[in-house]
Amino acid sequence: MSDILKDELLAVALEAAERAGALLRDGRPADLGVAATKTSPIDVVTEMDIAAEKLITGFLAERRPADGVLGEEGASSAGSSGVRWVVDPVDGTVNYLYGLPSWAVSIAAEIDGEAVVGVVAAPVRGETYSAVRGRGAFLGGRRLAVRPAPSLGQALIGTGFGYLTARRAAQAEVLRSLLPEVRDIRRGGSAAIDLCDVACGRLDGYYERGLNPWDYAAGALIAREAGALTGGRPGEAASTELTVAAPPALFERLQGRLEDLGAWHD
Repeated sequence: MSDILKDELLAVALEAAERAGALLRDGRPADLGVAATKTSPIDVVTEMDIAAEKLITGFLAERRPADGVLGEEGASSAGSSGVRWVVDPVDGTVNYLYGLPSWAVSIAAEIDGEAVVGVVAAPVRGETYSAVRGRGAFLGGRRLAVRPAPSLGQALIGTGFGYLTARRAAQAEVLRSLLPEVRDIRRGGSAAIDLCDVACGRLDGYYERGLNPWDYAAGALIAREAGALTGGRPGEAASTELTVAAPPALFERLQGRLEDLGAWHD
């Protein structure tokens, strides 16, 4: 892939994320409510999720009309260019609904199924993370690097929970076993931000079951470009089954313990 194409995709992703972030930050109604639900009554979509995805997909269609799109709120087109955009207009919708700051716009560009550009914009934090494959990861103009890997017992680990009752019960059991074995656990509510927090050293590691490609495509690339390893179960890529990210010296220990605990199934 040429540097010219990489530069173009990054510029498009940054502008799309900035526009959507401004809409979500400045246009959030005081009486924001739930517009729809998905997998369960607590897995919500707001009118602003829908508006932001429409803004992003419209912008992409204008700037890159031959590209494909996969969006969380239903946008889907195959395209003919070989580039596919993977879009989460609001990663952390429940946080956004409640007025909490940990939500983000996540946009990745894939070629042949592999992320080559990733942007995560967290407007309330005032932060935009970005990465291009092979060029490193950045927060604004600052190059990112993961923390030196601690022992598992000294690791601050991020995670998240699903919305189905059976899955939550299983995740609680994994958490019950893992919590005494690490420094502490954090649950921020946005997978994209959690992965970026690994990239910039605010978390030592992260895992979650039940993510979709739009949740992790951009954030996982940013984490990798900052020096983390990402994957799923041992020997497998990150997937809906399990997503894990950590610096290399911690990754296998965390991944192996999650495998032992059955974190990949309900």
